[in-house]
Amino acid sequence: MRVRTAAGWLTAFVLLGTAVAASLFLGGRELGLGEVVRALTEPDGGTADLVVNGIRVPRTWLGLLAGSGLAVAGAVMQGITRNPIASPSVLGINAGASFAVVAAIHVFGVASAAGYAGAAIAGAAIAAVLAYGLATAGAPAAPTRLALAGAVIATMLSAWTTTILVLSGRTLEEARHWLAGSLVARDPGIMVYSAPLVIAGLLIAFGLARSLDALALGDEQAVSLGVHPTRVRLVGALAVVLLAGAAVAAAGPIAFVGLAVPHLIRLVSGAEHTRLLPACALLGPVLLLTADVVGRLVARPAELEVGIVTTLIGAPVLIVLARRASTIRAEGR
Repeated sequence: MRVRTAAGWLTAFVLLGTAVAASLFLGGRELGLGEVVRALTEPDGGTADLVVNGIRVPRTWLGLLAGSGLAVAGAVMQGITRNPIASPSVLGINAGASFAVVAAIHVFGVASAAGYAGAAIAGAAIAAVLAYGLATAGAPAAPTRLALAGAVIATMLSAWTTTILVLSGRTLEEARHWLAGSLVARDPGIMVYSAPLVIAGLLIAFGLARSLDALALGDEQAVSLGVHPTRVRLVGALAVVLLAGAAVAAAGPIAFVGLAVPHLIRLVSGAEHTRLLPACALLGPVLLLTADVVGRLVARPAELEVGIVTTLIGAPVLIVLARRASTIRAEGR
């Protein structure tokens, strides 16, 4: 078992290293291996230096940040709702962050990294509070009620976002690139504001790992093990708000990562959160960076935004995996 675990972690680190290398060495502009290495080790202000250090390195860091945030947020969201195909959108968090950013652009003319980060976190938190309040109105916050309340809040906020974009061409033009989900042409300052939030969210999530394992057994069993389900869900929702809100602020509303990565890992290594959460932090960036590289290459010299690529390649893969998991469970019976 220890050998299998060690091999699994080694594979995860190799995949992450490969994704980072691909992000640095591949792109719309063809550069030789030596040119990229020289740009990284001896920057000289030339074309290769500008492409590698000015574009590829920042988007690689952003991919690492957003990929980890989205994947771990998805795993925590699935844990607190006991739904293996849940995602941050279950609490309306992505929709809340998106609406807040679009509203900030429309009403206040926000265009700075600090403004995007602040609006996204505030919107994500407000959406989570609204969903939780709706789910607990007259009853405990059961997973099904929480999911339904989140769906209602997400639908409402998405409609409001669309309304603003339809009524304001200026807002649509300013927000269009961000709404597609992308790792390129972002304000470098966004990392300064988003990285501490993602790190804080990761620390909170990792600290909840054993409580989430207990919660997976059911609320009554969790209580018998000394875990307070409502408290775990509240703290878990805080972690999701920080992780997803910061990731959305930095890269836009990118779909599939928070849904698929935890699901994939569970199929391979099981559902124990002490392994699941760190694995998501490693493999979330692998998926996001790989999708970003694909977007650079398939339409060269133009590019497809990473949010479009994750949707195009992610949905069919998830359908296949879900069908495979259903088949395995049926055969197990």
